[in-house]
Amino acid sequence: MDAMTICPRVLLDDEAILAVDKPAGLLVAPDRYDKNAPHLMAWVHREFGPTVFNVHRLDRDTSGAVLCAKTKAALDDLSLQFERGEVDKEYVALVRGRPPAHQGTIDRPIVVDLEHPGRMKAARRGKQAITVYEVVERFRGYSWLRLRPKTGRTHQLRVHLQYIGCPIVADPWYGDGRPLLLSEIKRGYKPPREGERPLLSRLALHAHRLTFRHPLRGDQIVVESPIPKEMDAALKQLRKWAA
Repeated sequence: MDAMTICPRVLLDDEAILAVDKPAGLLVAPDRYDKNAPHLMAWVHREFGPTVFNVHRLDRDTSGAVLCAKTKAALDDLSLQFERGEVDKEYVALVRGRPPAHQGTIDRPIVVDLEHPGRMKAARRGKQAITVYEVVERFRGYSWLRLRPKTGRTHQLRVHLQYIGCPIVADPWYGDGRPLLLSEIKRGYKPPREGERPLLSRLALHAHRLTFRHPLRGDQIVVESPIPKEMDAALKQLRKWAA
């Protein structure tokens, strides 16, 4: 992804807050190992000035709403809301398999996976991690979920979904990394000789909605990032062939 061609959608822009729709495949902030890797905040600073700071982060491969603060006071207030669990974070994800119940809570600690640098894993002891899930739609072999993390651990949703046997589609770390293919869901489909083009090849996880208190006015704010086109197109194919 070329840093000069990045042009994310602005979801909210006022005197204290900037909310941006981050595309999949883009870092939020500079990478500690690769300083030249494109990141969202380079675009934010170029367009809105160097005094705007991201309040939280998303994984590189996760798309969706990212909240930034324009003042130190707003940053402190919003950071405290995240720390206290007062921000309602809603994600959507397409996963393989079916959760054990239509809705439920995954309460499983997460720790660093020492055998795989950079990754996390579920464990009996570690940092508390809680995720509330709800099945929105069921398909043959897949489920479309609504997720609300109550804690903010690294890779929490990906680890928790792997833990219950429902890894996110195209997750190379906590799943098999395989994309969604039409040949997997359409009976009798014969791929073309030149090879099959995936319906969805990116990590099928999207930060859909943030609900929080405005740091200046105190009223409730809802920021929503639309479901990306490629995920919506994949859902339409699942509804057609794997309902």
